[in-house]
Amino acid sequence: QVQLVESGGGLVQAGGSLRLSCAASGRTFSTYAMGWFRQAPGKEREFLAAVSWSGGVTYYANSVKGRFTISRDNAKNTVYLQMNSLKPEDTAVYYCAASRSTSIIETMYAYWGQGTQVTVSS
Repeated sequence: QVQLVESGGGLVQAGGSLRLSCAASGRTFSTYAMGWFRQAPGKEREFLAAVSWSGGVTYYANSVKGRFTISRDNAKNTVYLQMNSLKPEDTAVYYCAASRSTSIIETMYAYWGQGTQVTVSS
C-alpha cells in the first residue's frame, strides 16, 4: 500500500505560483506512476498531470499544459506539481494519486491523498 499526503496549497493572487508536494510512505514509491487531479466545487474531479515511475514520461491536460509541471524525486518519495500563471479558475482541491501505470484515467489510480486546497484570487 501507498499512503499519500499533499501539502503546499494556499491562497495566491492570479498570475502567481505555487508548488504542491505529495509525500508517499512505503518503499515501493518508485514503482508507481503518479498523478495530480483537482476538483472544484460543483464539478467532477479532473486529471491534470501524470509522471511515470522513472520520471521519463509525463502527460498533461490541455488546460494546464505550459503552466504546470509535474516532477518526482524517488529518493525523497515525493512528487511535485509546480503551478505558474495561476488563474481564478484553478481554484480547487488538488489531489495526488498513485497508479501501476502512467495514465490520464482517474479509475487507474488506486491510492489517493486527502487533498490540499488551492485558492486563486482575482
